[in-house]
Amino acid sequence: MSKPAEAPASQEPPKRGKRDLLKDIERKYQQKWAEDKIFEISAPTAGNSTPDNKFFGNFPYPYSNGVLHIGHAFSLSKNEFRCAFERLCGKHVLFAQGIHCTGMPIKACADRLDQELRDYGVPPKFPEPQEVPPEVPVAATAAAQGELTASGKKQVAKAAKTDLTKFSSNKSKATAKKGAGKTQWDILVSSGLPSEDIPLFRQATLQLPHWQTQKWLDYFPAVMINDMKSMGCGIDWRRSFVTTDANPFYDNFVQWQFRRLHRQGCIVKDKRYAVYSPKDGQPCADHDRASGEGAGPQEYTLIKMQAVELQGKLKALEGKGPVFLMAATLRPETMYGQTNCWALPKGQYGAFRGLDGEVWVMTHRAARNLAFQDRTPEAGKAECLLELQGSDLIGLPLKAPNSGYDKIFVLPLLTIKTNKGTGIVTSVPSDAPDDFAALQDLRTVKEDAKLKEKFNVERAWVEPFEVIEIIEIPGLGRRAAETLCKELNITNQHQAEKLATAKDRCYLKGFTDGVMIVGPHSGKKVSEAKPIIKDEMIAAGQALTYNEPEKEVISRSGDECVVALTDQWYLTYNDPEWKAAARKALEQMETYAEETRTGFEYTLGWLQQWALSREFGLGTRLPADPAYLIESLSDSTIYMAYYTIAHFLQGNDLFGKGKNAGVRVEDLTDEVWDHIFLGKAAPTSSSIPSDILAAMRREFEFWYPWDLRTSGKDLVGNHLSFSIFHHTAIWKEQPHLWPRSIRCNGHLMLNSMKMSKSTGNFMTLAESLEEYGADAMRIAMADAGDGLEDANFVQANANAEVLRLASELEWMDLVLKQHEDQTGAGSSEGKATAKAEMQARLRQGSSSPSFADRVFQNDMSVLAASAHEAYRKMAFRDALQASWYLLHAARNGYRTACGEEGMRFDLLQQCMQVQAKLLAPICPHTCDHIWQEKLQQKGSILTSGWVELAVPDFLLQRQGKYLDGMVGDWRKLKMKRDQPPKPKKGPAPPAPPPASKMAVFAAEAYDGWRAACLVGLSKQYDSDAGSFRRGTSELWPGMLSELESQGLAEGKSEKQLQKECMAFARLKIVEAEKGGSQMLDVQLPFSEVELINENAGYLARVLELQEVSAHRVAEAPAGSPVHERAQSALPGNPTVEFS
Repeated sequence: MSKPAEAPASQEPPKRGKRDLLKDIERKYQQKWAEDKIFEISAPTAGNSTPDNKFFGNFPYPYSNGVLHIGHAFSLSKNEFRCAFERLCGKHVLFAQGIHCTGMPIKACADRLDQELRDYGVPPKFPEPQEVPPEVPVAATAAAQGELTASGKKQVAKAAKTDLTKFSSNKSKATAKKGAGKTQWDILVSSGLPSEDIPLFRQATLQLPHWQTQKWLDYFPAVMINDMKSMGCGIDWRRSFVTTDANPFYDNFVQWQFRRLHRQGCIVKDKRYAVYSPKDGQPCADHDRASGEGAGPQEYTLIKMQAVELQGKLKALEGKGPVFLMAATLRPETMYGQTNCWALPKGQYGAFRGLDGEVWVMTHRAARNLAFQDRTPEAGKAECLLELQGSDLIGLPLKAPNSGYDKIFVLPLLTIKTNKGTGIVTSVPSDAPDDFAALQDLRTVKEDAKLKEKFNVERAWVEPFEVIEIIEIPGLGRRAAETLCKELNITNQHQAEKLATAKDRCYLKGFTDGVMIVGPHSGKKVSEAKPIIKDEMIAAGQALTYNEPEKEVISRSGDECVVALTDQWYLTYNDPEWKAAARKALEQMETYAEETRTGFEYTLGWLQQWALSREFGLGTRLPADPAYLIESLSDSTIYMAYYTIAHFLQGNDLFGKGKNAGVRVEDLTDEVWDHIFLGKAAPTSSSIPSDILAAMRREFEFWYPWDLRTSGKDLVGNHLSFSIFHHTAIWKEQPHLWPRSIRCNGHLMLNSMKMSKSTGNFMTLAESLEEYGADAMRIAMADAGDGLEDANFVQANANAEVLRLASELEWMDLVLKQHEDQTGAGSSEGKATAKAEMQARLRQGSSSPSFADRVFQNDMSVLAASAHEAYRKMAFRDALQASWYLLHAARNGYRTACGEEGMRFDLLQQCMQVQAKLLAPICPHTCDHIWQEKLQQKGSILTSGWVELAVPDFLLQRQGKYLDGMVGDWRKLKMKRDQPPKPKKGPAPPAPPPASKMAVFAAEAYDGWRAACLVGLSKQYDSDAGSFRRGTSELWPGMLSELESQGLAEGKSEKQLQKECMAFARLKIVEAEKGGSQMLDVQLPFSEVELINENAGYLARVLELQEVSAHRVAEAPAGSPVHERAQSALPGNPTVEFS
């Protein structure tokens, strides 16, 4: 059953009978596990367990505005597999799972549905769908906002992100949160809702007495839980809950956390810039977004360039106040070098009412942003006084602050993107390659008439304005843009790739090494002068700050977000002491991949204050200011601690409405929470029974900290980092309670393509369970991938696993039936059938084990050890390989090796047990069925303990691999030998008689210069590091000298010896790097002659010979051609003679 290199192209579902057989097994064992409460685990009483005998794994609670898809299941499976492994190994294992309802997503979906029903009726009659163009990502721009190519975006990214001080993570989602062209009605239909019930979901909050009457919170959490149960997840459902004040117990817990954070100074109220949804009327955090996750505010400086005289269409602004073109830049220190201003001729602009009676010209998009930053007379409103096109601005004379010219002109730039900045770009050709290239385009037009005709530009607006030198950069001089354009052969403004490279180099080098050579700050480094010049210009009324999202952000309500200056509550993640604690927590935490650790380091570095409060949506009220709700990322930071005691409070009800351990919400005072989670003295006045209080404290003490949290990699930039911060604040003096490990994974593709509802390449968890059953789906999940790169769920593989699992059960039935028949219990008809299927009799275990028996038994030990290590490292594809594909391959090899003699039944039975245990974490239902039904074992395999086998014998494994390799080599040699020789002329000669005998001649050890070479290599090999201490090129001279001094040249010239020695050494170095120090041994650790002779019968059978024999080289007949050929044998590479 070796897994094929590629799954078949067909994705047709497997035969229903086989799939339904597996699904029947799954339902049976899920019911049995529930009845036996196998996953309901409580902390043992004090003294009955040790801290290292527990495992607490968890997974971010999913959002309940839809059903789970296989992307959720993929991340979930990582925690499920590891928890199942630890449970199998005998540990107390806790896996709990809540459901997230906080924030805007439910409200946004309900509002969207409500609008659809208003617009199209009930049920809705939608217009024919139109094709939606693909989303084009928006890149951040530098001072001369030219068009960037894909590579240009990467090169400019650092320079464009807030003065080189802020990390930007390039992230993509495997599935869109809001499918393009997919209506909310369609989404709910695809979630399994009857059409007649969907209108009940049009309101997030129904004006009814109880929260549980809300359809969104009633329906989707229950569906999610059912899907996870059907997947076979080992979750303690007593501890499940929903968030928000729909669950008063969890609501109380969150309030306790935020009261404590407030007292510690971790929460402040202030005005800050935040990504904001005008439609929702509040900040839009990552979890509130349909697109644009990870984007924060990008700050620009707006340079106020005053119109000297109004002309053309702009004359309509006379008497409205001074008119300024507002140019957005990231480089205010370069304004000394302005020679002109740029506008996009076909761009849409407007003249807007600014502050202090001024008129500001910019794009509508930029004006909308400014309106929410206290920059307009009326907050949130951008009053447009005059609609303009970019062509209306060309030739406008301007007074540019700090410029060396008294007057400059607006010129056309065709590469401006109006979805970034203000659409007005100031030009500094000394230090902006885009500006230099665009000016050269205009200067190269020599005839005035052509210049006017082609660009609508007059010569006087261009020619008098020479480059102004403002910064000196080592290696680039005082005209860095010109230098780089010449170096990169940039000849026009449309060479985006080259301009991106030039821009990146110019900006980075200028910022870090450049020195100002003009203005009052001449002599200062650019990095030092930049903020000073910016502040001076703002103070002089020549500039102002402006913010916009780093990239397009669309809220879940469909609104394009802006950046607003908001008065709200913030978490002070920028506090140096708090950052230091978070970094300390990261240092002691396992991340399983250096890329994950790097992502955390970046996030902890750039993360500043985080807006935690919202006015709308679902959630918990902020204790310090109940007018606000706590947003969805902020209330999701330490809820893992709540899992440890949730079963005392929830009463087996997601909303905490069931009968619990006798605890009321009002009993949960801060003193109670402090006792449970912080270990402070138990409150003497609490009405909670003392034994319940002690039991809750015991639960937390036993389970915390968590041992593992699995998640998609996209949460490193927010939720996971926030969780680290909050743990270090709440348990400030108890670092042993900080997270132990976080394991991230990439997104999941479906059949090598990005999952997308809009394209139809999408699969829900329920659909996958219906199509393949749980175990086959789980195997395909394990096989999808383990790293941070995007994984791939292949439907054809899942189909194939259904057949493989069913075939494995059939094979076990045949083996067990044949054993029963051979021991006399079966009918003669049964015996004949089983023997025909097995094609060989089974041996009983009383006989002495053959070499094949010993190798197979050892293979089981080796693969069990490999699987154990892979599970521990969370390399689940490797674990699957060892426990499923390779073990099956070993069994096939054993069958071949045994031949007609037959396999030993006791080893096959042991193989069934081993395979069931090794595969149980991934494939629990089928394996428990094998354990209890086929093997008649008591209790569930899930808690039966890891397989107990002999210590792997790696020498025996090497012998087995040696034989396997020799069989392949000798089969090729025999085929070549038995072929007729190729004729030189005339008819082909007849083929020789087929070989019937094979004599093998083996060398016992390396000798001469080869032995000396191996000794020399061994001295330079570091077994611990698995590599050589010196570079291979450094090994030759000393080695050759040593061979010559020992007289081992064997009559070879120095050149010949060097050639042969180097070739041999290279070969052995490669072998050692793959196989370790044993590959440098002068002598094999076993006798090839004895091994081959012991297995001569097997070799003769598989090679179709009558006789196989092995001999030492010294036993070859002296003086014969055989003797001469035998001398070429080397250890591990014998020679053969056919006859």
